[in-house]
Amino acid sequence: MNGDARSPVVTAAAAAPVVDRPFSSLVPAIIGAALMMQTLNATVLANALPTMARSLHEDPVHLNTAITVYLLASAVFLPISGWAADRFGAKKVFLFAIVGYASACAGCGLAQSLPQLLLARFCAGAAGAMMGPVGRLVLLRSTPKHDLVRAMSVLTMPALLGPVLGPPIGGFIVTYGSWRWIFFLNLPIALLGVLLVTRFIPNVREAGVRPLDWTGLFLTGLGMAGVVYGFENLGRGALPAWAVAAMMGGGAVCLAAYVWHARRVQHAILDLGLLRIRTFTASVVGGAFMRMGMGATPFMLALLLQVAFGLSALQAGLMTFASAAAALVMKTCAPPILARFGFKRTLSVNAVIVAATFMAYGLFNPATPHWLIYAVLLTGGFFRSLQFTSLNGMAFADIDPAQMSRASTMSTMGQQLAQSIGIGLAATLLRLTMAHGHTGRLSAATIAPAFVVIGFVALISTLFFVGLPANAGAGLHGARGARLARG
Repeated sequence: MNGDARSPVVTAAAAAPVVDRPFSSLVPAIIGAALMMQTLNATVLANALPTMARSLHEDPVHLNTAITVYLLASAVFLPISGWAADRFGAKKVFLFAIVGYASACAGCGLAQSLPQLLLARFCAGAAGAMMGPVGRLVLLRSTPKHDLVRAMSVLTMPALLGPVLGPPIGGFIVTYGSWRWIFFLNLPIALLGVLLVTRFIPNVREAGVRPLDWTGLFLTGLGMAGVVYGFENLGRGALPAWAVAAMMGGGAVCLAAYVWHARRVQHAILDLGLLRIRTFTASVVGGAFMRMGMGATPFMLALLLQVAFGLSALQAGLMTFASAAAALVMKTCAPPILARFGFKRTLSVNAVIVAATFMAYGLFNPATPHWLIYAVLLTGGFFRSLQFTSLNGMAFADIDPAQMSRASTMSTMGQQLAQSIGIGLAATLLRLTMAHGHTGRLSAATIAPAFVVIGFVALISTLFFVGLPANAGAGLHGARGARLARG
């Protein structure tokens, strides 16, 4: 495909960051603005779930499926995103994903039943699977490594406007209007994104495209769907125990078969050899335990504040706004912090702080002063954002330019899968605590143990970080530390 003068086709070899060009925030800002649709929708939806459950005559705990089906679709379709970007050009795939995501959001807003909503959410997840990793791939192939942390910070700042604006705007809409408009909010953002991407984003692509691994795509898709959906149904009672066990067992078999398959083909859909790179493994596998908490806490906070405490969606949204606002402020602090302390020390210490904030949420009760809730949410948002900015940057510290496409796909897939499991784990824990307490109602007492468990799960990630070498990720700061500190 021939690009215009502003967005030429760039092959991977040409895009390799071998020249120290002046840093520009234009491309990461545009990509981040497009990704804001996903973050806006995710935060608004978590806050709106109790109201949506009443409208659709569903149990609020069961409606977590609206989140997990999206994450599951993303994880299933993510493996094809890198190949599609190389085959058709990243710009074309990115534009297609934006339009598809906006169309699916419109479908969610028009849904009249839970099955219709889940179908539209599945389509949104499939489109989002292309948008996130392909946008990140454009950034990785057009940014020198020593500017990567700065570029990632710029990329995530517009995306973080979603969590900042989502809770209060979504809370206002849900409290004083119809929850359906939370999905229609993305339509003007999508239109602006299409215009900006068409004009300014380069169409990077591989010079030679590897064949698509259809067998691997089939095995990973079935495997992840079986494990995640089976796990999400644990304790729900909607399916018989044998069906849940069959889904989880069948999914595990498919994933094991993929490992066997990947060792015997040249172009496997997921490059498991990337896991031999310590910084990548620590980010994707170790970071997964932390991301489970990121997936679970918005869902549980919405239930705690609205169902257990009786707050309106707007009141709850204004409280969770504090966490997102702190995360946005932190983005300007991440480069100098990493330049000063390095990835190993930052990730190891910060993981303990983030896990402690997850557990602290479980101490909230209806009598807790609102200023104290705000303070804890602010603290949690700041350090959680620092953790994920560090993880996202370190994942690509030791990745060669030729591996960027597969690494981006595998990293994003790990993130989506971990968040999906986290939400399923939260829902399962809530059902278990309600069953243990012989009650069918959510309360602070039934939700608090789930926060404690999520916090302990997040602590597992420290085992992956403390074993890193002291200079892990040095290529992202190292000699450039002073430059990063200047931001």
